[in-house]
Amino acid sequence: MTERKPPGVPFDSWVDRQIQDAQARGEFDGLTGAGKPLPAGVDSSYDELWWIKRKMAREGLSALPPALALRKEAEDALAAALAAPSEFTVRKILTDVNVKIRDMMFRPPPGPPLGKKPYDVEAVVEEWRERRRTPPADPGRPTAADA
Repeated sequence: MTERKPPGVPFDSWVDRQIQDAQARGEFDGLTGAGKPLPAGVDSSYDELWWIKRKMAREGLSALPPALALRKEAEDALAAALAAPSEFTVRKILTDVNVKIRDMMFRPPPGPPLGKKPYDVEAVVEEWRERRRTPPADPGRPTAADA
């Protein structure tokens, strides 16, 4: 589009005409993202650091200090271990996170202290077994407390 707007033609109708001509030539066919939803966050208010946040999310980076990020990871690991389908998976999840916790305990990074100690794998496995033994409550069935 290197044409100049002819004198005397309203800008709106000239732009509309350019768009219609491009559509007729098929220049809008096959654009990337056509028919896909807009990316998340488009409807939120303007954020000056949007590009930094998107880049960090894309690269898997965290804005949290390492100790706080590991605390969050340890809490998520415990929840995942308690919901794991097998004892082997429970032990694997806890062993992996315990290695990271021990590393950070012996070589603390700058920032807030970790404030976590490695999980007792056997105690968590026992809790996991207890949860598996106890059948989940049936919401439609009256309990002793209801009687």
